[in-house]
Amino acid sequence: MRKIIIMLLLFMGVVGFAHAQIVTITDIETGRPLDLVSMTSKSTRAFTTTNAEGQADISKFADSEQIEFRLLGYKTKYENYAQIQNLNFKIQLAKTNINLDQVVISATRWEQESEDIPVKIAVISSQDVAFQNPQTAADLLTLSGKVYVQKSQQGGGSPMIRGFSTNRLLYTVDGVRMNNAIFRGGNLQNVINLDPFATENTEVLFGAGTVIYGSDAIGGVMSFSTIKPQLSLTDKPLVSGKAVTRYSSANNEKTGHFDVNVGWKKWALVTSISSWDYDHLRQGSHGPDDYIKPIHVQRQDSTDVIITQEDPLLQIPSAFSQINMMQKLRFKPNEQWDVQYGFHYSETSPYGRYDRNTRYKNGTLRYAEWNYGPQKWMMNNLSVNHKASNVAFDEVTLRLAFQNFQESRIDRALNKDDRTVNEENVDAYSANLDFTKSFSHNNKLFYGFEYILNDITSIGSITEISTGNVSPAGARYPNSTWSSIAVYANDEYQISEKFTAVAGLRYNQFVIDSDFSNNVDFYPLPFTEAKINNGSLTGSLGAVIRPTDSFVINTNFGTAFRSPNVDDVGKVFDSEVGGVTVPNPDLKAEYAYNFDLGIAKVFGDVVKIDVTAYYTILENALVKRDFQLGGQDSIIYQGELSSVQAVQNAAVANVYGIQAGLEIKLPAGFSISSDLNYQVGEEELDDGSTSPSRHAPPLFGFSRLNYRANKLHLQFYAEYMSERKHNDLPFEEKTKVELYALDANGETYAPSWYTLNIKASYDLSNVFTISTGIENLEDTRYRPYSSGISAPGRNFIFSLRANF
Repeated sequence: MRKIIIMLLLFMGVVGFAHAQIVTITDIETGRPLDLVSMTSKSTRAFTTTNAEGQADISKFADSEQIEFRLLGYKTKYENYAQIQNLNFKIQLAKTNINLDQVVISATRWEQESEDIPVKIAVISSQDVAFQNPQTAADLLTLSGKVYVQKSQQGGGSPMIRGFSTNRLLYTVDGVRMNNAIFRGGNLQNVINLDPFATENTEVLFGAGTVIYGSDAIGGVMSFSTIKPQLSLTDKPLVSGKAVTRYSSANNEKTGHFDVNVGWKKWALVTSISSWDYDHLRQGSHGPDDYIKPIHVQRQDSTDVIITQEDPLLQIPSAFSQINMMQKLRFKPNEQWDVQYGFHYSETSPYGRYDRNTRYKNGTLRYAEWNYGPQKWMMNNLSVNHKASNVAFDEVTLRLAFQNFQESRIDRALNKDDRTVNEENVDAYSANLDFTKSFSHNNKLFYGFEYILNDITSIGSITEISTGNVSPAGARYPNSTWSSIAVYANDEYQISEKFTAVAGLRYNQFVIDSDFSNNVDFYPLPFTEAKINNGSLTGSLGAVIRPTDSFVINTNFGTAFRSPNVDDVGKVFDSEVGGVTVPNPDLKAEYAYNFDLGIAKVFGDVVKIDVTAYYTILENALVKRDFQLGGQDSIIYQGELSSVQAVQNAAVANVYGIQAGLEIKLPAGFSISSDLNYQVGEEELDDGSTSPSRHAPPLFGFSRLNYRANKLHLQFYAEYMSERKHNDLPFEEKTKVELYALDANGETYAPSWYTLNIKASYDLSNVFTISTGIENLEDTRYRPYSSGISAPGRNFIFSLRANF
């Protein structure tokens, strides 16, 4: 009996060992555990990542021929299971500044490695965010050195990628499409809804991405992955998290953040909350005087009073505050099922649109107020992942999401009693069913189905501020629904160890149903409804060639489309002084053809050169042109006779450019890296001539000198942008004196600029890290191209972080 008990105990131990073998991965220099290390096996198709303690269960890798260990910023390591056993299941990774391989999980919606993706992808890690301390998610995107961000006010940021912006770029959060049917062609600020502190990983996919994500992904896809609940691998609960506090001097920023993860073997949850408070932004002391507006409007005793500021460098009004909250719950009963639910909420205070508040009329300020109301975003997201092995799939993921967007615009002319308010509400529903099927170790098929529905409600009103009386007014949009249904597939075939081919196809049907009855009493519309029911077929074909381990070539040809949305079809708004944009129900999708060719080469594990060239042709481009409404080319809008314009399929646009990167690893912990972006955009005008594209910024770049030594990380870096002369400005930008400086001839232009900056972080202990920095050391007064507000002047940053 005793022998039976001993044998039973030994058997249970062996079974336990076989079903829960835990590997621990640490930094070879510091000994710190590394989380989010990805482990993959092509032979067994297994995949997992480490938790906050640097641990992962690799029992399912027992039959693997080779296991790859990858983490951005570290050398990739390869071991087989027997070697890991000999190392007592302890793996150490060494840092590197030179690496061709990065694990990409979210940018393509499926788990893929960058070596198998034929387009350029930039990865921004949570470590980059912790070191650089970006104030908003828009600022986070600039860390890549490859994304340009325009700002019309402090509470915003509109990314520009490869000559495209706004509704020709796509945002996703945890695999869910964030773009909605009122994303506009003008600069939009929705990216600030996201929380940099709660972002685990950010990936930017450059070029056409509509095969995977559908409409809007013409210039690129920005994929944000938020903190994922982590399970415990032992009987002891896994508790981890961080707390951050930060101060910045240029806008008197006061920020706080806290998140905590509690994980058990099958259940885990994450709670995150962040709060920001920004005062009016101070611009630099040295630069064009044209950017200085030393006055602003205050309402005093029922009268608009123009105030002369004590500090003319303050940009008033630009102050705002914001709060973000996130709650996630995860249930993983076994290795086959993984269920996750996420709740996200973001809300800003009302804030001024600074560029509109700087407009003049008859020698004085035009507006007494031009503000955005609170911008709110809420998302509920349910993800169910199931792994199996059958004829249809090896893995399937169902994503169901509901989002609500609320925004408003408030404006009142100087010394006028009427305040105009436009309020928009969008309910966005989405469902995705994504499958992965491996037919062999070198052939994998990804395919899926998607359904999206947006329900838009728009209300206009006028408030007589002296009496408080509210009366109806014209709405910005018709009350509408926008829906999309699609099927898509992507096949990845590894022809040899040195050659991988990827091909994709998507068919998308989109439907718009707009009701203009909310505006018939305010505008002479010749129609009361608009209906669009159309489809688009897009595809891509690419290849990744690896002549050696240190040399990679990728090329891709892809088509992309953007279906007209409610903003295109039905918007009424003041697009410029003396101009009004009106609805146009006769629109079709615009279509893009994109070609990429990229080369990356590492020389002796010391130097890396990365160059990508691209060319995009956009046909049937949706652009704003002169229009007639009911036979009239001008109408009375907000008390002014305004010329009529509308969005139309009226142009062809071409964009081409080069993205280049250089990395040099130097002795004694030093390294150099630099990114340079050159793009040219041309857009067809009414008369058949061409104009530079508005969303193709001048040449811009980002260069860094790094030093790392154990607990210390220093970085000296420069950001810069070249000049854009008046003759090279887009046609519609030349008259916007509120955005640009004036040259010697009194004409608008965008001056060149550069800033010198320094950042530092030091690990006080395993828990506390102190970060500091000085941005814009020379206190330069500059304004990024097309921006309506100047960038911060000299800015001192101090941050304290606690990781537990």
